[in-house]
Amino acid sequence: MNEILKITSNMDPEEAASQTAVALKHLMPLLGDEERAQFIMDIIGDTGRDKVSSMVHL
Repeated sequence: MNEILKITSNMDPEEAASQTAVALKHLMPLLGDEERAQFIMDIIGDTGRDKVSSMVHL
């Protein structure tokens, strides 16, 4: 289990989401466009549709 999952597993879901958002606000500007897109696609998972075209609105 990775460290982030270990930490957030011991939190209330709302607190884990809040703390994750804080960390992501710091991390996202450091990533390039492709890395950001891949990260978002990893979160969304396989929807069975063309993920790249559906991300146009993000």
